[in-house]
Amino acid sequence: MITAHNLWKHYGDHTVLERINVTVDEGEFITLVGASGCGKTTFLKLLLGVESISRGSLTLSGEPIASEPGPDRGIVFQQYSVFPHMSVLENVVAAIGFRQPGLTGFLFGQPKKDAEELSLSLISKVGLQAAAHKYPHELSGGMRQRLAIAQALMAKPKILLLDEPFGALDPGIRADMHTLVLDLWRENNLTVFMVTHDLKEGFHLGTRLWVFDKPRIDPHAPEAYGATITYDLSTSRNTDVAFSETSP
Repeated sequence: MITAHNLWKHYGDHTVLERINVTVDEGEFITLVGASGCGKTTFLKLLLGVESISRGSLTLSGEPIASEPGPDRGIVFQQYSVFPHMSVLENVVAAIGFRQPGLTGFLFGQPKKDAEELSLSLISKVGLQAAAHKYPHELSGGMRQRLAIAQALMAKPKILLLDEPFGALDPGIRADMHTLVLDLWRENNLTVFMVTHDLKEGFHLGTRLWVFDKPRIDPHAPEAYGATITYDLSTSRNTDVAFSETSP
């Protein structure tokens, strides 16, 4: 589904990513770990289409990744990307409205009723049915993150991108969110890429865990070389547990 071939990303003289060669099948759950600043979020941005590659190729189903976000890719950030002036239901309905032609995103009449029905079904799936008419400031952190996930899934994406979505949550709520994401992944046949700083979380959730690191370092020019995927680990969530090291 996703193929990166000799992928590089530069910002001027700063090399962030270099020589990335990976293939991801549909339905895999990829977790990305590594030190801060080693290009994990940059890789998500390349998949989303808000950043362009500098060299090499990155394809989705054999075609170059579109140079702008599309409905086939949904993203959830650590900071809750919801509209504070809209209720839970209105936030999820808006995710449908913004897919329609025009700039306002407003729906009227039967299309609005249909969107509300779909939204209520998804709101129920993420466990927010009792809070459908509440506003984000009335929700806990975990509830706001559930709302952000519902927004992302409303467009029925093939790929879900999660950028440290649970980093600000306490351990109990994180465990609940793990269960929710795994259930949604299975039910919707999603391909998931999730950045996390928690190695245990990465092994628990993913079918594969990628370690991003810099195999080449020049102390006199620290930005000359970028990070790559130094380890590609199959986790216990795969039926065949394996270990492989990628060549730098």
